Amino acid sequence: MHRKKRPASNKSQVRRQVISSASTATQGSISSSEADSVVPLPSASLHVTPYTLEAGSTWHRVHASRYAATAFNPGRGNARFSPISTSDGTPIPTIYAADSFEGAVMESVFLDVPYHPGIDTIKSVSEEKLTDQVHSRITVNQDLTLADLAAKSLRKLGVPRRHLIECDKDQYPATRKWAEAIHSQHPDIQGLSWVSRQDDTCRAVVLFADRVPTGALRQLGNCRSLRADINAFTEVLKLADHIGALVIPADM
Repeated sequence: MHRKKRPASNKSQVRRQVISSASTATQGSISSSEADSVVPLPSASLHVTPYTLEAGSTWHRVHASRYAATAFNPGRGNARFSPISTSDGTPIPTIYAADSFEGAVMESVFLDVPYHPGIDTIKSVSEEKLTDQVHSRITVNQDLTLADLAAKSLRKLGVPRRHLIECDKDQYPATRKWAEAIHSQHPDIQGLSWVSRQDDTCRAVVLFADRVPTGALRQLGNCRSLRADINAFTEVLKLADHIGALVIPADM
């Protein structure tokens, strides 16, 4: 005699449906998370909020010693908002600066220090990285109009901070598209300003060479080698201690 298969109980069916739904939801959340990490393309009509870089204000730079304090980078490197170009492919030289020494160092030689607790070898920075790097101070001789990329202004621009400022290096080609779009759509804008990702107590700026009048930038004092100047090196070590990193001698 063959026994008839008993139909699955309502409880079993419900359980399978719940598991299936949970699995689908999990898959959906993963793909949604991955999609959310991709920087969107800028629209054809961007609304910017102006930020005034005031005449007489002091800005700090950390850069290779072969460049003058007020020299614009012609298009080398791989940064959040440079290198960029116009719609016909003409390079737009840029210059980066921060409103504090700490901000300038955090945005350059300490840019890749990881977020790990305590002091360990993983958070070490070779002193060699300071070689050929100098600290310079510059001022502006006239007001400059930049596009504000602080959180409130980004709402008008139409992109969240996590996409434009907080994203990692693999998204830099996309963030540079925003810089190019702002430059293209707003001929009066002479650069960008934002709250630094690496040091949220400071402002960072990038200026467009084709929008900044000749002579608008002026160096203050002499450049200081981050490695050879004892005062500059001491400030670097103090900042390293603040973020829990070790500056390791080059011969180690």
